[in-house]
Amino acid sequence: MQEFTEMAKWLVDQNLHDGDPVESLPTPAFLANGRKYISFSTNNYLSIATSARLISAATRGLETYGLGNCESRLLTGNLAVYSELEHKLAACKKKDAAVLFATGYMANLGVLSSLPQTSKYARIYGFTSAREYTYAYFGDQLNHVSIRDGIRMSGAARATYRHLDLNHLEALLKKSTATTKIIVTDGVFSQDGDIAPLPDLLQLAERYDATLYVDDAHGTGILGENGGGICEHFGVTSARIIYMGTLSKAYGGIGGFIATEAHIAEIIRLACSAYGFTSTLPPDQAIALSEAVDMVVDEPERRARLWENQRYFVTRMSELPYPLISTDSPIVPILIGDEDAADALALSLGESGIHVDAVRFPAVPLGKARLRIQLNAGHTSHDIDQLIDTLRAHQHRASTLFASTVVATKAKLGEGRF
Repeated sequence: MQEFTEMAKWLVDQNLHDGDPVESLPTPAFLANGRKYISFSTNNYLSIATSARLISAATRGLETYGLGNCESRLLTGNLAVYSELEHKLAACKKKDAAVLFATGYMANLGVLSSLPQTSKYARIYGFTSAREYTYAYFGDQLNHVSIRDGIRMSGAARATYRHLDLNHLEALLKKSTATTKIIVTDGVFSQDGDIAPLPDLLQLAERYDATLYVDDAHGTGILGENGGGICEHFGVTSARIIYMGTLSKAYGGIGGFIATEAHIAEIIRLACSAYGFTSTLPPDQAIALSEAVDMVVDEPERRARLWENQRYFVTRMSELPYPLISTDSPIVPILIGDEDAADALALSLGESGIHVDAVRFPAVPLGKARLRIQLNAGHTSHDIDQLIDTLRAHQHRASTLFASTVVATKAKLGEGRF
């Protein structure tokens, strides 16, 4: 226990703990300690989570079913509202079927860990295979931690390719002798904001007879003419693609899903413990999320405002010397470099009523700390101007901090303290 006590104290000293309690959810404005802040760090991209339409749908669900579903869908918890939501999600992604999970993290963890194990489960029911299959995963080095955890738990061979380096990926695919190859990528990378080149990845999948698993947590509801995500964005459809999305970002609720071919969906329901051996979404969430899927399509003005705000922010940032890591998506990170300088700038913005997350090592490589700006449909031009003006006002202070902390960082590296 002493080890845990010491570790916990160190984590608190490093400020590596939950965020401070707040009094309201970001819409994108929120209250904390009686003060109003404008958030540039919320996943509620379309400001749907607190919309009257979504709240009304959730209220109907509560009044009809009560608070929670205390069963697995494999038992008596398989309400019709879940199948209705799955049908909508599958249609949105132009897939045969969809499978709901309690969270997006559980979707990745459950599906990626179980796919190489499916034949073992099938043998219990008498299945015999004509040959022995071997599995190998190929993942982008900046994939979300839930992807990396799921792949590691699978027990399958795994290889990591340099971020968006398709030549490196092809070299790894070429060397592999696995019978079943699975390429895994984020659609929109959560810390850099760049978008995976899906058509090129699909070409490699076809060339090497691989499956392409795409985690589109930050693209679902955002990318594409109707918010269909990265596949709609690129105009790509393929039976090789297994599509993962979350319901806790643009859709404003909680949950995750897999959209795929019908036979893959059946395998997931059979073999994935994260689907079958846990309680599922509360029914009010399923009803509200079904409404949210419709809202994304029939309220396109939300998505239009989001992208207008994104373009306005990028344009205004050109007035300042801060480098932007990517401008492909509503995630537009400002590269600061040094961890302490990023923390100091985020704190300074907070003092001006603007909340921005400083992302630092180990979430990103050492020396690549950044302010991760997330634009929102609810932002006004005044909100964005306030952020730009505050960054401008703190520009000299930030550069001074950066210079001093770079020296400190080099000293730490020299002492082997990282």
